[in-house]
This record gives sequence, structure tokens and C-alpha cells, in this order.
Amino acid sequence: MPQIRKGTEEDITQLLELIKELAKFEKAEEEVIMTEEILLKDGFGDNKLFDFIVAEQDGKIVGIALYFYKYSTWKGKSIHLEDLIVKEHLRKNGIGTLLFEEVLQIAKKEKVSRFEWQVLDWNEAAINFYDKYGTQYGNEWLNARLTFEQLQAM
Repeated sequence: MPQIRKGTEEDITQLLELIKELAKFEKAEEEVIMTEEILLKDGFGDNKLFDFIVAEQDGKIVGIALYFYKYSTWKGKSIHLEDLIVKEHLRKNGIGTLLFEEVLQIAKKEKVSRFEWQVLDWNEAAINFYDKYGTQYGNEWLNARLTFEQLQAM
């Protein structure tokens, strides 16, 4: 079984590789603009924006859980799991469970009001995984966003 630990600056190269692997799985490779420099600044700089947990096996990172804190005016502090990624050839070996439950324990320890994430509606394997935890899926809220290009054009 892999070792679960907090991600470090030395893990950034492998973190980015896994991010790109996820984008390929989600058929959105061309959307990744992330760089190691951005990840280092945002994960370890003065204005830290995220944390991550890694699953390491035989000296290689085989999975990650990247999360950040949100704030709700109604509920207070929350954790948002941005990505849970396991190398494709190692899925269904319990690595995702170890990572998910590590972030779940962080959420519990920090007494956050919510632990939330998104899952693509076509990702049946992920939905089945999350169903084991009694996950509540919302259908009232629409995801909304403005892109970098839109923001700059305003």
C-alpha cells in the first residue's frame, strides 16, 4: 500500500503530470494552462491558495488529493476537494479511498461545516465511489464562471 503524506514543493513536477493525466481522461487536455511555477507560487507562496495530499509508492507519486478552503456566509469554513487523481493503471486498488479519507479526516479535525467537490455526470466510476459515503448531489445550483479572457476583455 502507498504511503499517504502532505504534498511538498518537491512533488510539484509529479503533481502537474497527474493534473495533465486527469485533463486527458476528462477529454480537456487543451484547457490546462497550469505550470510548475504557478503551482509553486499558489501552493507554497506568501498567499497560499491550496494544499494537497499525495499517495507515494516505490518513490513515485501515484495519486493526489488537492483541496482548498472556502467560506460560506451561511455555514462558515468549508473544504473544497478540487481534484482526486489516481494514476489510471492503479485505479480500483484503494488509493483513491486512502486519499479521500485523509482529506475527510482533515475536514473533520478542522470542524469545517462542509466538505464538497464536483463530479462529472458521465463519470460513473467516480459517482459510484462517492455514493459509498452517502454523498448528497445538488441539482438546484448552476455552475457559473467567467474565463480569464472574458475578465480581461471587460
